[in-house]
Amino acid sequence: MSFKLFSPLQIKSLRFKNRMVISPMCQYSATDGFANDWHLVHLGSRASGGAALIIQEATAVSPEGRISPGDLGLWKDEHIEKLKAINQFILSQNAIPGIQLAHAGRKASVSEPWNGNKKLDETNGGWDTVAPSALGYHSNEKPPIALDKTGIQKVISNFKSATKRAVKAGYQVVEIHAAHGYLLHQFLSPLSNIRTDDYGGSFENRIRLLLEVLEAVQSEWPENLPLFVRISATDWAEGGWNIEESVQLSQLLKEKGVDLMDVSSGGLVSHQQISLGPNYQVPFAERIKKDIGILTGAVGLITDADQSEAIVATGKADLVLFARESLRNPNLALDFAKELGADISWPKQYERAKI
Repeated sequence: MSFKLFSPLQIKSLRFKNRMVISPMCQYSATDGFANDWHLVHLGSRASGGAALIIQEATAVSPEGRISPGDLGLWKDEHIEKLKAINQFILSQNAIPGIQLAHAGRKASVSEPWNGNKKLDETNGGWDTVAPSALGYHSNEKPPIALDKTGIQKVISNFKSATKRAVKAGYQVVEIHAAHGYLLHQFLSPLSNIRTDDYGGSFENRIRLLLEVLEAVQSEWPENLPLFVRISATDWAEGGWNIEESVQLSQLLKEKGVDLMDVSSGGLVSHQQISLGPNYQVPFAERIKKDIGILTGAVGLITDADQSEAIVATGKADLVLFARESLRNPNLALDFAKELGADISWPKQYERAKI
């Protein structure tokens, strides 16, 4: 019996061996943006665990774009060496290395979750944050600096330079992070963007920065390699970004050469009201896939093999991305294959445990 979850998928020049993807998950374990052996073990173990694509955590395109001081970065050439070594190991496991390029905007400069996820200022290792408008994520925090045109051009240039380094480091998939309340999402939503210039107001103006970042990334990214964009399909808040705008944006991104929409939701405002439950975000990926005809990735409370198989087999999405469940089990793909009865290759070092 064949299982859609373990069928290959061709995107441009790459053949994904199955439909299981490790979602980018912050590890808060870098120093000055540099990767270390924790990242090698974290990403490498999930590559040996059978997933087709391993997407590295939100990687900052500039120091001020980090969520926390522990975030990975790709704003200087010195970052490349360790990342290249990690990617070489991922490739040795017949998996594809990917990277999510990001700028946290107003949600930057916070402590690690185990240190309270608190806003940091200059006295305790923090920095000034930037955003489309001087509106903080929390009303009681120091507001971010509203980006002027020079600041916007710097953001675009930072994405371009980081993409160039990503190519040198050996990544084969790049994902632009425009979700979860980070900078590009902040520009998309009228709840965080109250600008009156060319980057605010209308839908066309609010998506402008994302399109300019996309163009900058494409200028450095090889045409034969896949390019993904992650969006929050809805803000889960009245007056915010919504699924209809996400569909409209996805159509434009498809026309401009984006290969897959990685469809998540939320993260923009603290007063969001999310209806949590298994597959709660899958309908957004399904809507975009069916309305636009673009490949989509589904995320969010997807935790078991039958559930994952059904998402792909019924055409709701083309890839399934796993975050928390893959933290619980780095060998998720191997276990799901065994549970479903799919015969897949194991690392030769582990083959004696296959039966």
